[in-house]
Amino acid sequence: MEMTEVFDKLKSLQDTLVKKYDLEKKVESSPKQLDSQRELLERLQKEYVEKNKNYEELKTKVDDLREQLSQAEASREAGEKDMDSITSHREYEALDKQITEATEREANIRKDLLREEKKLSEINESLKADEALIESQKTGLAEGESSLQEQVNSYAEEIRSLNAEEDKITQDLDPEIVYKFQRIIQRNSEGIVAVKNGVCTGCQMILPGQFANEVRDGQKILFCPYCSRILFYQEVAEDEAEDYSTLEETGSLADFEDEFADERDAEDEDGELSDSSNGLDDEKTMAFDE
Repeated sequence: MEMTEVFDKLKSLQDTLVKKYDLEKKVESSPKQLDSQRELLERLQKEYVEKNKNYEELKTKVDDLREQLSQAEASREAGEKDMDSITSHREYEALDKQITEATEREANIRKDLLREEKKLSEINESLKADEALIESQKTGLAEGESSLQEQVNSYAEEIRSLNAEEDKITQDLDPEIVYKFQRIIQRNSEGIVAVKNGVCTGCQMILPGQFANEVRDGQKILFCPYCSRILFYQEVAEDEAEDYSTLEETGSLADFEDEFADERDAEDEDGELSDSSNGLDDEKTMAFDE
């Protein structure tokens, strides 16, 4: 396969992989899209349970006050009824005290009862509003999950189509190159870049002259020694033409070993696709037979 054809395939593969990885990220992050709605629903339900507990406690208190009021009323009415049958001043004073105390207790209880009944009514209305809101949130969440699932299914269908396209493009490419290329795309969204005027347009680093000449020859796959992207030569206008006599003076990749050793070591630790230090041996490059 001609190298120009290989580069064209890699460019097409790049477009396909970028789309696929973007969709895969969307599928992975899609469950989080409804997290805020779920959290709101959980908070509303928790608050409802607590409020309903307070309602039941207050309802018990109101029932108790009603019972106390009934007893106070009964005591007052009994005293008033017995007032008609008294026979002595002493009985009168006792009944009058009973009626007075029952009346005062009745008034105090009634006052407390009215206050607590008002609270009970307010909580009851609040609970009804919360119930309606919870049901609304449940409905909205269910609709959101349904809509999101449809979107995820759509993404999955697109991914299957892109996988088929990827398989078609890569069937004649070296599997090792494809694997490296996929990893580069996952990190940078750009795995194959041009070399212009001896500069990698991916990382904007100046390439050693000997290495830049090899890229220009286009006889094999070469990776940028700095950003690990695959390189291909691109013609430029005459006024931007590369001065390879100057580039030759920059030396080979071996001359850059000490200057960029730390950077390459860091890339190796992060799983970067790096090659040997001179960048020109078989560990750095892979030749494709024409």
